[in-house]
Amino acid sequence: MAVTDTRSGIHHVTAIAGPARRNLDFYTRVLGLRLVKRTVNFDDPGTWHLYFGDEAGSPGSILTFFPWQHAAAGRAGVGETQETRLRVPEDAIGWWLHRLLAQGVPHDAPVRLFGETVLAFRDPDGMRLALVGLPGIGAEPAWATAEVPAEVAIRGLAGVTLLLERAEATAAILTDVLGFAETGREGSVLRLGAPGTTLGGIIDLRAVGGFLPHRFGAGSVHHVAFRAADDAAQAAMVRRLAEEHGLGTTEQKNRDYFRSVYFREPGGVLFEIATDAPGFAVDEPAADLGGALKLPAFLEGRRAAIEGALPALD
Repeated sequence: MAVTDTRSGIHHVTAIAGPARRNLDFYTRVLGLRLVKRTVNFDDPGTWHLYFGDEAGSPGSILTFFPWQHAAAGRAGVGETQETRLRVPEDAIGWWLHRLLAQGVPHDAPVRLFGETVLAFRDPDGMRLALVGLPGIGAEPAWATAEVPAEVAIRGLAGVTLLLERAEATAAILTDVLGFAETGREGSVLRLGAPGTTLGGIIDLRAVGGFLPHRFGAGSVHHVAFRAADDAAQAAMVRRLAEEHGLGTTEQKNRDYFRSVYFREPGGVLFEIATDAPGFAVDEPAADLGGALKLPAFLEGRRAAIEGALPALD
């Protein structure tokens, strides 16, 4: 009998943005991420779906966005991803503080959380982000740009913070189904880690009973996707969700670069389970990632109309 691969951690985080060109400029020029795929929202092909990450678009490095030109601002609240954190070398925090100042990016003073230096800031749509300074990661491969040199560059996702009414039921899903384990507590925050995972290995659960519920809009995280090595691993997670927690998922959806199922966890946050395969080089060479509009086969016949409707990026 085959042994199912149990690798875990975040695969990607998907959020809602405002104007597409502004979103592209911020994440590629200001933050120095690579645009690894330009495609469309498969359910709304008049909308871009932009993927940013490391050189290869590795699972755990990926931020994706649905940019809607006139999207109203979201409202922070219970049942959402409060903050998405990015990994940088510990000694790069000072460089990033100066860069955020120079680029006019709203930010907080650095603080220490769980023994790490955290520099929180917001993107142009108000999405809550943070850079986490980590020791010993300076030698990891990094995507460099003209403005963000390799020695200070972002090295994938650190993790996310979920804002919840109560943390216990969500923690049970993360530990029993998605491969995380409790690693610490600090104030109202419960920290869970994915053992052996470098990128996207941390989930913080912040319990804040009595807060207003969130409202989706520009600056809101739409969903958090978790890794499954393959279809078998994903199917095992789906079975465990149903049998042990009474939670159903959608049918599997082919997103071309991964295959996905979705469910809403007990705290109200939309979760996805996404396969690692086939990855972003399935329809263009790795050296050319993000260079051209890629469409799923079922939309290829509408390419001319779709290209005419999408807002200009360049």
